[in-house]
Amino acid sequence: MPLRIHFTVEDLARTRVSDRPAPCIELSTAARQLQERTHPVRLGAWRRRTLSALHPASRMVFALMPPRGRITDFLSGANAPTPAELIDRIRSTPRDRLWASLENTARHQPLPAWAHKLPDDPLLLRQLCDSLEHLAGHALLPHWPEVQAMAAADAAVRSRQLLTGGLEAVLAHINPRRVRWRAPVLEIAMISGLDADAHLDGRGMLLQPSAFTLEAPIVDLDAVPQPVLSYPVARLQEGAATPLFAALPSGTGRALPSADPVGSVLGHTRAAVLSTIARHPGCSTGQLAALVGIATASASEHATTLRNAGLIDTHRDRRTTAHVATPTGLAVLNAPSGRR
Repeated sequence: MPLRIHFTVEDLARTRVSDRPAPCIELSTAARQLQERTHPVRLGAWRRRTLSALHPASRMVFALMPPRGRITDFLSGANAPTPAELIDRIRSTPRDRLWASLENTARHQPLPAWAHKLPDDPLLLRQLCDSLEHLAGHALLPHWPEVQAMAAADAAVRSRQLLTGGLEAVLAHINPRRVRWRAPVLEIAMISGLDADAHLDGRGMLLQPSAFTLEAPIVDLDAVPQPVLSYPVARLQEGAATPLFAALPSGTGRALPSADPVGSVLGHTRAAVLSTIARHPGCSTGQLAALVGIATASASEHATTLRNAGLIDTHRDRRTTAHVATPTGLAVLNAPSGRR
């Protein structure tokens, strides 16, 4: 039997889709995926590369972020716009919250003996946070631009579903294998086999796309300001599995320059198409044509060439498309234009 979440009219009116990744969800699910052997095609290379780079001491994080069961609340419940800010907030967790979080976890599953010392041992807490930062630096931060791009593309897909079929269409497609909408109830097949009823009490729900939540839904009914349901980004629901999180080129984190320096290599129109996609992630082919000022057929042709070169990704949902620049495409746009 599934977890059944009951929606009222007020809940439906306040339910929304996030257009950006949640660092707390991505980091905690990445830690879990590192301890799994599932999805070898999509995550195998990333998993081997990350685990080989981790210092042995950093793996103490895994004890509080196990592949099954609960993740200790103070590590997963903090909200922050970036992974770096998330870790800063975890470092400053108040002592009483540490106690409450650890006691809550201990009621459901055993904790290592050292974990109970965290509230009274600042050095131990610092070591844990340093380990978490080290893990994030290898597992998540190098791939953050790609994670952001996938979330933006997913938001474009959900926006079109909302326009054509309303919120009902969004709820029906966010995770077809495990989430089913039977108005006014959302049924979620949890990995744990949880069989329960939950009511949102007018708060609605945040639908949170995730690049590391490959299948199992994550539900946080106690999240503030509203409950959260994490689901796989649209790219993970498309066709055959392909590897994710390849080693990224350097320089993808800088601001995007104009397309002109790239024009001599790609051609000015194609460079403008790439730059436009980077500045408007998730745009459709029609929107791309309008933004660049070219015919739709021409925009489609240029997008195909850029996609074949690995500079953009195109996500499809029925008859609509959503284009996003890949980390390689962003690196091309960010390449220094002067002589070397």
